[in-house]
Amino acid sequence: MRKVLIVVDAADELPVSPTIAEIVSALKQSALNSPVPTTIQIVETQFIASVWADLQNQAEILWCPLTLNLPESLEFPAQSLYQACRDVTGLRQLVEQLGSTTGVGDFWLPIVLTAKGPLYGEVIGRVEDDESRRLEPTLKGYRQPVHLSDIWRQPLYQLGHRLLQFLSAPPAVYLLQFGFQEQGIFFDRLLPFPGEPAIASINVQKPDLFTCHWHCLTGQAIYDLQINAFHD
Repeated sequence: MRKVLIVVDAADELPVSPTIAEIVSALKQSALNSPVPTTIQIVETQFIASVWADLQNQAEILWCPLTLNLPESLEFPAQSLYQACRDVTGLRQLVEQLGSTTGVGDFWLPIVLTAKGPLYGEVIGRVEDDESRRLEPTLKGYRQPVHLSDIWRQPLYQLGHRLLQFLSAPPAVYLLQFGFQEQGIFFDRLLPFPGEPAIASINVQKPDLFTCHWHCLTGQAIYDLQINAFHD
């Protein structure tokens, strides 16, 4: 039987928000729909070292961290990638060495990196209107799709592809955070998992980003990403 470790931030480090519960619920639903018998354990970062010590002899452990705040001594398959993404300043310096501009942005490009290559989702942006703030007072909402012209889209895809190649990124869903300026796009940071903005894909993108993440982690094929006609 496959065992999945979903690692989340400690409860006392989280803002009062249903977001993490939604993310975990979406991932659990994808895992439970798997044809392979699967057990799921949700572990807070402060307990992961002791839990992992008890599980190391199990044959099949699938890691699914939903935070960058992992102990540096924790060894797991994507350890170096998570450490690189956590070092935002260092990652921005790397991107600048690759020839791109960096800054603080409010948009996210979903990159579904399958074993056969990347699929690019429609961009996710923030919802800034007063009605959304009233409905979600603890956080700003997100929306998908944000349509981009090819002038912006192609350089963004190229940046994402080059960065993931440079980092030797394994199959997973990545959120490339970016912004705009007159000369073009600029890079902000990279999440190696479907974080808070990915909630915008639920009931909008098929398959949603949490299902995509699960399929990538378990080696299942993903052939296309589609936006429901109602949201297109």
